[in-house]
Amino acid sequence: MKPAPFGYERPRDLQAVFALLGEAKASAKIIAGGQSLGPMLNLRLVEPQLIVDITGLAELKQVERRGDELVLGACITHADVEDGRIPDVTRGAMQRVAGNIAYRAVRNRGTVGGSVSHADPAADWVSALSALGAKLTLRSRAGARMVAMDDFIVGALESALHDGEIVETIHVPAMPASAHWGYAKSCRKTGEFAHAIGAILIDPSAATARVVIGAIDSAPVVITNAAELFGGRIAGDYKDRFDARVADVLLAKAGVSNAAHRHIHVNVLKRAVGEAAA
Repeated sequence: MKPAPFGYERPRDLQAVFALLGEAKASAKIIAGGQSLGPMLNLRLVEPQLIVDITGLAELKQVERRGDELVLGACITHADVEDGRIPDVTRGAMQRVAGNIAYRAVRNRGTVGGSVSHADPAADWVSALSALGAKLTLRSRAGARMVAMDDFIVGALESALHDGEIVETIHVPAMPASAHWGYAKSCRKTGEFAHAIGAILIDPSAATARVVIGAIDSAPVVITNAAELFGGRIAGDYKDRFDARVADVLLAKAGVSNAAHRHIHVNVLKRAVGEAAA
């Protein structure tokens, strides 16, 4: 199947992007790497009247270290992260996530901003950036606003973006030297969508942890006060204290009713905890 006919514009700056989006309203779609939108167009899951190509916008390819955070333009590719072309504030965490996204051809073109904008529950950046405590700057003709990654994904393929608004930058906090990172996913084969994701950023010295269970049929389960997963306290022996029963209950509350699916998610999260402790 081929896409339905559509118009195409490749504006030179953000103001031109917003002008086009304002004219087209809901009938326009943004394309950056096209690794998510392309298949949807081919399957006619979306049939926009206009495609607005933002790959030529230099302002969306900027990278800057601002104090204790890294600010990435939305058009930074997975390969840019994987190959170390951006500063690393996560002690290799983002680089490892990027290197395990689909295939190299996808990583060469796919963008971080495009991935989160698509809001696919199985997308690596949706879960990873939530666990890292990232925030997004969303911009429209009216101005900019900042949204925590936790609040940006509101459901499967549903985000907090308003009409005429795009993801402009991704803000990633620097990872403390005492923190541990674990990330695991389950795919039927390399390159396919994950059907379970577990991510954890845990700091035993500060007794804090952020845990994310992703690739479910809704927004990821983000646990910002995760002590209950570790017997009520977070300490150096957290790997041994991980309580799979609590994780199972949290998944059931999130609407994962199938016990076999919960079992897979719990075991993937357990792998992530083990990686963090390694």
